[in-house]
Amino acid sequence: MTRTATVAIDPHVHSEGSYDGREPVELLLEHAEDIGLDGIVVTDHDAIGESLRAADLAADYGLLGIPGVEVSTRAGHLLAIGVEERPKRGLSLAKTVECVRESGGVAIVPHPFQRSRHGVRKKNLTDCDAIEVYNSMVFTGYRNRRARAFATAREYPKVGASDAHFLPNVGRAYTEIRIDLDAAAFGVGDIDGRAVIDAIRRGATEIRGRRTPIHRSARQYAKGALRKGTYLATSQVPFLPTVPASMSES
Repeated sequence: MTRTATVAIDPHVHSEGSYDGREPVELLLEHAEDIGLDGIVVTDHDAIGESLRAADLAADYGLLGIPGVEVSTRAGHLLAIGVEERPKRGLSLAKTVECVRESGGVAIVPHPFQRSRHGVRKKNLTDCDAIEVYNSMVFTGYRNRRARAFATAREYPKVGASDAHFLPNVGRAYTEIRIDLDAAAFGVGDIDGRAVIDAIRRGATEIRGRRTPIHRSARQYAKGALRKGTYLATSQVPFLPTVPASMSES
């Protein structure tokens, strides 16, 4: 009989390192431990510093450490999970996916088809390693159902995530990932981020969770829009530091 183990991972979480986040990674990790997750992936917008720090600290909380980033491609956002360096932003989707794979990571398209959230449009989604078919931040279930139908028809692996920008939303949705211990030739205590990434790529996933209440989602969107507007305003003023600074990273 094949030996397997299941880990619960929220692969799409934002910290204060993201222009629209506010939580320190220590608090995110503590909360993930408290609610019974086995790990989170901090995927700040075009910034990987806090995610690398979270991955280094994860073991202190009994969690798996997996770094990542939500990178802006020309076609829309892409989650690069399991990478140590942020792919250059502004590249084509195909080139970014290639860079993620070359770095040993898995390329996941988050909130697809949602143009207001920089989701990759259907006509541009021709290659990736997995699709986020359940995002807890959507207002209705329509977008998630559409993403799931697309992934099923094209046989893409599926993941679910909270897309949390605030602490209470972490773990609202997550992915259970089945690890084949015999194939990896190690025991339960030896499961690491690489095994998780390989299992996602194989599609050994089950989605768990529920949508975030609409009033929370609306508040998150509003605060994110305000912070982005502040950045656009301050970035045009000479000699004035951009606020938030995370958005000005090259």
